[in-house]
Amino acid sequence: MGPNANHLLSIVVPVFNEQDSLRQLYVEVTKALRDLSYEIILVDDGSTDGSADAARALHADDPEHVRVILLRRNFGQTAALAAGLNAARGDIIIPMDGDLQNDPADIPRLLEKIEEGYDVVSGWRAHRKDALVSRRLPSVVANTLISWITGVKLHDYGCTLKAYHRSVIEHLNIYGEQHRFLPALASWAGAKVTELEVNHRPRRFGQSKYGINRTTRVLLDLITVKFLLSYSTKPMQVFGKWGFYSIFLGAVAAVLTVALKLLKNQDITGNPWMYICIFFTLGGLQLIGMGLLGEINVRTYYESQKKPIYTIRETLGIDQNGRV
Repeated sequence: MGPNANHLLSIVVPVFNEQDSLRQLYVEVTKALRDLSYEIILVDDGSTDGSADAARALHADDPEHVRVILLRRNFGQTAALAAGLNAARGDIIIPMDGDLQNDPADIPRLLEKIEEGYDVVSGWRAHRKDALVSRRLPSVVANTLISWITGVKLHDYGCTLKAYHRSVIEHLNIYGEQHRFLPALASWAGAKVTELEVNHRPRRFGQSKYGINRTTRVLLDLITVKFLLSYSTKPMQVFGKWGFYSIFLGAVAAVLTVALKLLKNQDITGNPWMYICIFFTLGGLQLIGMGLLGEINVRTYYESQKKPIYTIRETLGIDQNGRV
């Protein structure tokens, strides 16, 4: 089954200092999609070289297919990708890097997987052409950890080349370094996710912008994503649970304090168990209070926007508002 020619495709390319790659990327994308309806959205993320001018030139040469967004400064890949996703008009949205390491020839293969009924197809760079110590080994560790924590098993969360049905990501907001977690967030919303081995090519121009120093930021965002996946609509379940555990420990410390006073006549004011009791009891009450505040914020968020706590894949005889 080949790609559906009736679908409008949006190719979203975050760009940062890739002036030497853009023209070749444009040629390869147009060659790969010559029989399809598509748009290429170039998002310049505050480049300091001639990338913005190169993007303008491509738009001037092919205004029908090339659209350009120029950010005022360097906001980072997640922000640039979010800008492109918000501007995309396509039924299928395909992000990819602008450094030519992603192969545009893989795009039709991603679309074929979409046509099989998947909502998200994630590229897997099985044979990466990057440095072993600074890029590939940290990637293996990060992907294993992300798969374990999110429950969405993918070999390569860091591969930008992916294909998304518009309906599964148009309401997802991403921050920090969370662009790599989009498949997990989409899966949480009910999307069918799979992966496909894709070609990965050596970098031809410039230098990589990413290194091992991003690991800390990715891990911090992973904690945020885990909370969003598991407790975004029920914060009391996490804060309240640990609050009760803490109060229980405080109660145990209180019993020990009283027992030592009655049985051994120990001075309460100098008994460390008394301070442990106070610490865990107050900490538990604070956690429960945070849970209550979280519940109020969740309800305010969903109700003020009339945002449902579920997503609908398909309806028959009923519109999206539930009317016959």
